[in-house]
Amino acid sequence: MENSLRRPRGSLRGRLRGRLRGRPRGRLLAGLVVGVVLVAGGGTWAAVADDSGPPVRRLDRTAVMADGVRIDTSYFTAGGAGRRPAVLVGHGFGGSKDDVREQAQALARSGYAVLTWSARGFGASGGTIGLNAPDREVRDVSALVDWLAERPEVRLDKAGDPRVGVTGASYGGAISLLAAGHDARVDAIAPRVTYWDLGEAMFPGGVFKKLWAGLLFTAGGALDAGAGTGAGTGEAPEGAGAPGERQGGGGSARAGSAAPTRSAPAQRPPTAGACGRFAADLCAMYQRVAVSGKPDAAAYDMLRERSPVAVASRLKVPALVVQGQRDSLFPLGHADAAAAALKANGAPVAVDWIAGGHDGGDNEDSRIEKRVTRWFDRYLKDDDGADTGPAFRVSRTGGVDSTDGAAVLRGADGASYPGLAAGRRKVELTGRAQTFHNPAGAGPPAISTVPGVGGGLAQLSSLGVGLFVDFPGQYGAFTSEPLAASTRVTGSPTVRLKVTAPGGDAVLFGKLYDVGPDGRSQVLPAQLVAPVRVRGARDGEDVALTLPAIDHEVAAGHRLRLVVAATDLGYASPAAPAPYTVALASPLSVPTAPGVRTAAAPLPAWVWGLPLAAAVVAAALLLSARRRAATPAPDPELAGVPLQITGLSKKYARSADRYAVRDLSFRVEKGQVLGLLGPNGAGKTTTLRMLMGLIAPDDGGIRVFGHAIRPGAPVLSRVGAFVEGAGFLPHLSGRENLDLYWRATGRPAEDSHVEEALEIAGLGTALERAVRTYSQGMRQRLAIAQAMLGLPDLLILDEPTNGLDPPQIREMRDVMIRYAAGGRTVIVSSHLLAEVEQSCTHLVVMDRGRLVQAGPVAEITGEGSALLVTTAEPVGDAVVEKIAALPGIGSATRGDEGLLVRLDGASASTLIAELVRLDVPLTGVGPHRRLEDAFLTLIGGTPA
Repeated sequence: MENSLRRPRGSLRGRLRGRLRGRPRGRLLAGLVVGVVLVAGGGTWAAVADDSGPPVRRLDRTAVMADGVRIDTSYFTAGGAGRRPAVLVGHGFGGSKDDVREQAQALARSGYAVLTWSARGFGASGGTIGLNAPDREVRDVSALVDWLAERPEVRLDKAGDPRVGVTGASYGGAISLLAAGHDARVDAIAPRVTYWDLGEAMFPGGVFKKLWAGLLFTAGGALDAGAGTGAGTGEAPEGAGAPGERQGGGGSARAGSAAPTRSAPAQRPPTAGACGRFAADLCAMYQRVAVSGKPDAAAYDMLRERSPVAVASRLKVPALVVQGQRDSLFPLGHADAAAAALKANGAPVAVDWIAGGHDGGDNEDSRIEKRVTRWFDRYLKDDDGADTGPAFRVSRTGGVDSTDGAAVLRGADGASYPGLAAGRRKVELTGRAQTFHNPAGAGPPAISTVPGVGGGLAQLSSLGVGLFVDFPGQYGAFTSEPLAASTRVTGSPTVRLKVTAPGGDAVLFGKLYDVGPDGRSQVLPAQLVAPVRVRGARDGEDVALTLPAIDHEVAAGHRLRLVVAATDLGYASPAAPAPYTVALASPLSVPTAPGVRTAAAPLPAWVWGLPLAAAVVAAALLLSARRRAATPAPDPELAGVPLQITGLSKKYARSADRYAVRDLSFRVEKGQVLGLLGPNGAGKTTTLRMLMGLIAPDDGGIRVFGHAIRPGAPVLSRVGAFVEGAGFLPHLSGRENLDLYWRATGRPAEDSHVEEALEIAGLGTALERAVRTYSQGMRQRLAIAQAMLGLPDLLILDEPTNGLDPPQIREMRDVMIRYAAGGRTVIVSSHLLAEVEQSCTHLVVMDRGRLVQAGPVAEITGEGSALLVTTAEPVGDAVVEKIAALPGIGSATRGDEGLLVRLDGASASTLIAELVRLDVPLTGVGPHRRLEDAFLTLIGGTPA
């Protein structure tokens, strides 16, 4: 769970570790009263001033809970005297109170008394992580509310009952819901990107979410049980009670309490070994489920009792529920369940779907924090004029900002929250019953979302880019006809399936792709997947599959493709191999939420106040920007040119002046085999990724057959690519692997040209054998045959000879030459210079992101200073020595092909004249330089 949902920096574990705050150990004071006590011996008031408004006063103190655990807190106020509502702000998992300081200061300036704290096991607080256990973390919040009730700055509804709201993100969002359910004094809440049912979050559909769970417990393991045991982080023995309030270390007790009689010894919290500061019962549960690979009833119960669902009937306060669309940890269904429970209890509720989430994207912190403040203004300050926003809002991508490449967000809203099933439409899918396999060891697994890496990818899926992999033979696919009109899917699509598993049980993963008109390009919205465990399916079982909730527009002419897979990287699948058969039992039901409308993008207010001339200039600039952002029209003059790159540049991420590729221009013609050469870091891979539409350039352009390259561009269907390490199902034959791959593209079988591709690859009868019997060279040729399916006009091969022996390399060279002989074009990136010299007709040499040289191989290798002199008969040693001693000659040596002469100032014509003078029986003089020599010369090296 990402702390306060800031943009990720580094690995999740590294980010969580970086939030730790250590303090020296101290002793735990004990008293006789029960409740919260604030120890101020090491804490002071501080003033925080900046340009954002009035100065904020901050009081840092340590709260000692009834069980002796010390909680690190900060209390913020601003403005003059007088009582005001209070707000508790919780932090995300792995973080601390410091992560919400800015929001706390902003709320204080808005007229609230704000209390932040580091939850048990985090920051400088003591105790163990209980995952918001009712008798630990939730009880801590009630104790903090007790303290707020005694503050002179805090408004009271009655004695001991402050006017108080609770907000927080992720881990802190759950505590806001739980606090409202357990403590009737909480008056309003604003939970953000959090869970409703932690059991369902970790075990969706009865399937163990192993990758997220592993990150969660690894993060807890990174929090060493003793690292945060600062001033009193130990736990007092049961029944020790709590101490009185100490001022400056003095001994006077709080009014109305008994004086302290003793000090309990400090104790370190119990450690759970590999689980670090997690409570031992949670650690044991995780280890049990992680080993078995599937949850049990006790695990469900343990997590659900720590979840808002356990107090659903008691949640009756106004709630602003914020959830992320890019969130495979806590998807939109959690917010939907919370909103339904609150509405059923009669509480005011508003739902806001932001563009980000735990998988990354824009978390819209500024907008959401302002909306939270207005929500509290309405329900804590009783300000009827406060604008709390619509009942439902969803952020939608409205293109790309041409200034910085960031996604432009536009809000859509509705007068009521539509839920996840409003405005359903039926979409017919086609496809027969399909049998696929769960591979032994459940690997290689399909890929949907990778926590910590999906960050940008999930957001990019809204722009037509993403990382998702389904392996042939491990899934079934059912595809619709092209949609007649654009359709906005808002909610959870559903479908009924008939599942048969000879072993009785199956674990399946459903996902819905948006497939482009070419049938090949596809996008997995938000990169989300729906797992489901099917039991008793030996003779067939009807399964109602609810797909992940999304907000995604499917353009007219696109298709919807339902994929049901046997594996997914983020989840635990059975280790035993098993076949599954899946058939459609109903059409796909797609929710459209017709009451939700996207707001128009208004011009900035200042534009309307400009004189007419300035308005015209602004309009012209706007139109110019739109033309730049739009896909350029095809260039008919380049329709026959496989590739033209012009002024291509790409900066390194987070760098203003370091380029991976800079001002690169070259052209590739039909029938050429072009070698892309350069040392490590030259920019070859970045260039290929831009060429394949995987990343966008910062400047310049790429045209393939006259069409500009953009993610999902239809012309990419004319491009085939082979990336090193292609995976095949070992138990299937080569032909079966190719057939499965082509079927997965959704294109007609007759367009595959599989026989032509196989003839070029030259696999012969081996094609009918299982791939596990193939040599490395045969696997490489099969991979290239896969890239050649459909006979793409432009074939891109990245290191195709890696791992091959010399005979296999020769075979691969023949494959490339045969493919280009038909008028098609091949681009190959390789580090084997001798092989490139023999197989390529043209070269592009790069170094440090720039073009060094481009042209025919013979032209580039012929620009050296070495000449090959051939003679009708061998030349004697004395003549060789005379040639070497000639002015302007660096050396002369015998070689297998003739006499090698290196010029050092002399010209070739001068050398020929001298050879004639010496009566050397010449038959020819020409350039002689290996590609290695030329390459090293071009990039500033020297041949070995």
